[in-house]
Amino acid sequence: MRASLVYFAWVRERIGKGHEEIDLPPDVITVGDLLNHLKTLGEEYEIALEHDRVIRVALDQEHAHHTDKIAGVREIGIFPPMTGG
Repeated sequence: MRASLVYFAWVRERIGKGHEEIDLPPDVITVGDLLNHLKTLGEEYEIALEHDRVIRVALDQEHAHHTDKIAGVREIGIFPPMTGG
């Protein structure tokens, strides 16, 4: 499956890019699987996603849980927790 990923805020800064398209292995089914897979792509991903429990994900611009499936999704947004103010 090919995925279009968009990174925001310090996730983008740590990975060093705002957007990319990648091919995912067949065993990447859920958001949690995706985050674990991304951490294998290099040190910058591992550092950015080190505390993956706080990472927020949007599937086609809708907030998602780490257990949600990503099949059929056009765009996956990955961002850190937001604070108000």
